[in-house]
Amino acid sequence: MNIQGHAALVTGGGSGLGEATARELARLGAKVAVLDVNLDNAQRVAADIGGVALRCDITDTVSLQAAIDQAAAAHGPARILMNIAGIGSAKRVVAKDGSPAPLEDFAKVINVNLIGTYNASRLFAAACAKLDALEDGERGVMVFTASVAAFDGQIGQQAYSASKGGLVGMTLPMARDLAQHGIRVCTIAPGLFSTPLMKQLPEPVQQSLAASIPFPPRLGKPEEFAQLAAHIVTNTHLNGEVIRLDGALRMAPR
Repeated sequence: MNIQGHAALVTGGGSGLGEATARELARLGAKVAVLDVNLDNAQRVAADIGGVALRCDITDTVSLQAAIDQAAAAHGPARILMNIAGIGSAKRVVAKDGSPAPLEDFAKVINVNLIGTYNASRLFAAACAKLDALEDGERGVMVFTASVAAFDGQIGQQAYSASKGGLVGMTLPMARDLAQHGIRVCTIAPGLFSTPLMKQLPEPVQQSLAASIPFPPRLGKPEEFAQLAAHIVTNTHLNGEVIRLDGALRMAPR
């Protein structure tokens, strides 16, 4: 799909990997709707790229459908969905005091990262399936954001790894399901990236993490994630695939 002129939705587009992806799609000529729970961040990015900013909670179907409808009113129906919104968590199954991890913490991460992504995907797909087909019969493309934690999660990452592993497991069946509608599905599993969350860590910790990456021995740049996301859109034969973007990193247990 040629990105130029098509409408795109970017969840979590107000910061980090989402912001970089929104900027890259806009640079390539897409009409971008920046969806984020933090409206101020979304407005900042949208103002820079000439897009539209919409407050959106991907776990709330009413909020999500309203954002999709508003984006369509501004730019026309979307053919590109970047599922980047997500949260992290680190909880040991048994705490130091011997108590079990709170179930609500596990459920919250699954609800946002896995169920929220599915929620956005199903609503996008239902609208996209009604559009006229492009070259090769393609109507749209969506990208999930997993993590290397889906494959080698660390101690305490049970909820996060399960949520990202769920996205990995959902990729192929979703691609097969939506093939009849000409909608492609791929997943990016990033490693350690220089995001606002990462930058909150002390500098020595960031340097130590960067040194653990075989090559290049540095944190990933958000624009590198964005470039891969954009390439998935433009390469029509990429479908049903999970791509690790991690500099050959394999996470240690802790």
